[in-house]
Amino acid sequence: MTRGRESVLAEIHGALAGLPRGRWLLAVSGGRDSMVLLDAMASARSHEVAAVATFDHGTGRAATRAAAMVVREAESRGLPVVQGVARTDLPRTEAAWRAARHGFLDGWARELEARVVTAHTRDDQIETVVLRLLRDAGPRGLAGMLASSPVSDGVATLSSRDRVRPLLAVPRASVHAYHATRKLAVVEDPSNARLDHTRNRVRAEILPALERARPGFSDWCWDLGVRAAALREGLDAVVREHVEVHHVAGEPESSRVVVVKAAAFAELASDAWAVLWPAVAARAGVVMDRRGITRASHWAPRSVAGQEIQLAGGAAISRTRATFVLRGTPPAAPGYILYQ
Repeated sequence: MTRGRESVLAEIHGALAGLPRGRWLLAVSGGRDSMVLLDAMASARSHEVAAVATFDHGTGRAATRAAAMVVREAESRGLPVVQGVARTDLPRTEAAWRAARHGFLDGWARELEARVVTAHTRDDQIETVVLRLLRDAGPRGLAGMLASSPVSDGVATLSSRDRVRPLLAVPRASVHAYHATRKLAVVEDPSNARLDHTRNRVRAEILPALERARPGFSDWCWDLGVRAAALREGLDAVVREHVEVHHVAGEPESSRVVVVKAAAFAELASDAWAVLWPAVAARAGVVMDRRGITRASHWAPRSVAGQEIQLAGGAAISRTRATFVLRGTPPAAPGYILYQ
């Protein structure tokens, strides 16, 4: 049975109503989900939109057309726009493009004193949980997009994970129904159909197969993410109580040092440190890989003052008599060019 127009619009506008009052930077790629976000925010809360942000990854004509279309559609709704394009010398990898896009969004969010809003849906979260399961992620990773940013206390107002996702509990089918109802312009990224991208394979093949084999598997993944996010939030609360975060004088705001009170965790065994270290590292903006977690967790209970271990990407943990000191990775050069 086809849903009525009012029902479709009400579901999306109802999700946006859950946002507190604020200043919002809308991340809009030109795909269906983000164009629904643009249209719905322009309709319901345009006075709170600091700008629409669109980023050309430099991957071809479709990416350039999408960015131009977003500019036209935003301006037609009376919304300001900021643009960026990936540097031509960036490695042509998903990771490099993603880092450049996040840097662009975070830079403008700081400039405009706004928070980044994305159009991720319930389906995106479920796919993320499946991807994390395939990568043998721990509880911290399984929270996926339900996780909140660990950076607070005025040390840094934004991090790459500080995103507001008002549509995260909304099924993708509802978002697409809104798109069809409103007949919105869209430019789809051709790479979304490429099955050599792991997320696309999860979306098109792996998740449907798992759902057929175990009906309700998608809902189980959603619930798993909810439980993992609750566990992560509790652990982060413990970490906030026993660590200090310091900004490095004379360096960019993203450069941070985390000081851990050793006495608070003196009785922890290696397996407990394996849960603790990723939460500590996140306070410095560092994502620890499994190898780094294993090394740090075995080292911590046996460490003595003066010792230090290196982590991937230039981060390091050192031991003093009373503390562990984790220094974050030096910030990389921006991977984008700004336009306004």
